[in-house]
Amino acid sequence: MDEKNLHNIKTDQDLMDDLRKMTDDIPVPPALEPDAVERMLEDRAKKKRRKSVRIYGGAAAAACACVVIGLSAAYLTGHPGDGAASTMSGGAESADAGGAENADAGSSESTAAGGAEPAAGQADELAAAEDYNEIYRYIQAQRDADEKLAGTYSDGGSAGAVEDSAASQESSSAAATGTSGKSGSYSDTNVRTEGVGEADIVKTDGENIYLVNGETVEIVDITSDEMEHLAQIEMDEDCYVTELYAADERLLILYTREEYDDGKTGYDGTYRQYTCTDVYDISDPADPEKISTLSQSGYYNTMRVKDGYVYVLSDYSLPYDISRPEPRTYIPEIQGEIMPVSDIYMPQRKMGNDYTVITAFSLDDPKEKTDSKAVFGTAGECYVSTENIYLTESYYNNNDANVTQTSIRRIAYENGVLTGTAQTKVDGILNDSFSIDEYDGYLRLVTTVTSVNETEGSFLADLADMFRGEETEVRNVDTNSLYILDSDLNVTGEIRDLAPDERVYSARLMGDIGYFVTFRETDPLFSADLSDPHNPKIIGELKIPGFSEYLHPYGDGKLLGIGMDVDEESVATGGVKLSMFDISDPSDVKEENQYILEDMYGTDVGYDYKAVFVDVGKNLFGFLSYGDSTVYTIFTYDEEDGFREVFSRTLNWTGSVRGMYAGEKFYLISANTIESFRLADFKKVDDIVL
Repeated sequence: MDEKNLHNIKTDQDLMDDLRKMTDDIPVPPALEPDAVERMLEDRAKKKRRKSVRIYGGAAAAACACVVIGLSAAYLTGHPGDGAASTMSGGAESADAGGAENADAGSSESTAAGGAEPAAGQADELAAAEDYNEIYRYIQAQRDADEKLAGTYSDGGSAGAVEDSAASQESSSAAATGTSGKSGSYSDTNVRTEGVGEADIVKTDGENIYLVNGETVEIVDITSDEMEHLAQIEMDEDCYVTELYAADERLLILYTREEYDDGKTGYDGTYRQYTCTDVYDISDPADPEKISTLSQSGYYNTMRVKDGYVYVLSDYSLPYDISRPEPRTYIPEIQGEIMPVSDIYMPQRKMGNDYTVITAFSLDDPKEKTDSKAVFGTAGECYVSTENIYLTESYYNNNDANVTQTSIRRIAYENGVLTGTAQTKVDGILNDSFSIDEYDGYLRLVTTVTSVNETEGSFLADLADMFRGEETEVRNVDTNSLYILDSDLNVTGEIRDLAPDERVYSARLMGDIGYFVTFRETDPLFSADLSDPHNPKIIGELKIPGFSEYLHPYGDGKLLGIGMDVDEESVATGGVKLSMFDISDPSDVKEENQYILEDMYGTDVGYDYKAVFVDVGKNLFGFLSYGDSTVYTIFTYDEEDGFREVFSRTLNWTGSVRGMYAGEKFYLISANTIESFRLADFKKVDDIVL
């Protein structure tokens, strides 16, 4: 079904009829069988991704109804996201009560959102909360707004907060580099920003491979042709390992732990989650020794390492029932202590129900945190430059604007110290972390702008009408915008109304030039001159069939695109598409070569850049693709001969897969199996099942 047909839908019955027609006689490939999909979704759920899942081709038809329902739910709640996470119990409360003893002060929570918030593009300071009461008022304002919206577009409902214990219930630049070590060169994780380390499900230091294997961590010696299993670290029950990091004889295991609180602390029993980082001394890899554990409220989101300091981010969504006199029910905890109000930054929009919690510590002395901060609002995309952490929040139904918007909060970091510096908002929604980039003191963003809160042109409102059985037409037209912000987050330059009726699918902002792909039926690759922060210009536009979901610089004057080949007439996928763009002249970008992996319906690279193995120096890149089978493929590239497949491995696994090299061998890691191959000819050397 193309978008023109979608725009003609009048009722939900029409939608279901179209879906049935589309899915008749469509065979389900093995990779999309229920068992395979369940394994894949379980694996992806651990990453807590907030990016929309994309499915292409005939298999997408069966998922359309779920996508539409998900969009409607996002509109009703005010933001898309996962189910609300509970809090987590800890030790004694902080001595900073933050005004909790005056819990009855300022009881008009619904007025917390009163007063006009700054307009888009108008920067503001990132200020800490005045007291816990202010945070509580923001929470209640969010829940009042959600209840009002739910009452408008459904039969109504309530969001719970408790005034006291007897009260009733009331109304969340990638760069892959080779590294030199004791055993020669080896590949690192494909990271978002060069020079800023990231965790992953597999890491190597050139001598050993460290692997997340379910709820255990395995250490495997790779110094000889025959791999050797050195050690296994078993996690406690109810600990869900997400990623790990290894460097400088330290191993960090990052996981979410669940605890059950039976209500003895003053509120109903509930499961409470928080993120933990176990730090091990691996000077002897065969005998890892735990040094410390640091904990913080919420589900694990991501981490970064810079100059010997670690920064761990978690997403903490409030439980249904909270109690004003008990800050522990709605304030995040670090090491079992609730955070002081001075460490909690408040949003421009005077409401929220989530926190992003950041904890910093030193790799040399990981027993104590060096700093911690929380940003209140709603969790969104996270981008980390070499100096700043940017946290974003998407607004899909902001009453103060008639289009979608993104709030941006900046936290400076250096040597384990975190400092909130500024916040602002712009029109539109980010596609992913590659749509935002810091360069030479300026922040550049590319967003897709959609109409909301209007009688004319509100897509999600029209969907709500449709599910109530009311006739409607979907009338909105997406546009795209590019912004440049200065060091105070004030807009210095912008381009609006780009590519009407299309949305951003991928972006790569590199120095003075930015590239981004929009898509509906063809793939316009735009190039923008960003050298003048006050006057950005579109200088090129290349239209080709299909689209690129991921862009990666591939040497001088080259840009690699990985995405999907799409027929311009039927909007049906022809397979996974590789494109090599000649960007030697940014004003005249050309598709130099292309390659189609036929009968493949998708890849991981659009939502997980760590899934891509890229080493430009060795002229190799690889990734996993899905179709009738699941295949990991490695390519090389030549300007004259184009793309050449040098390795292909069919796997009986639909979860995350990683490829890496160390010395003269390439290692393919899937589930609990590691296989090694000679880099020279990719002939198999060894395998080990853990």
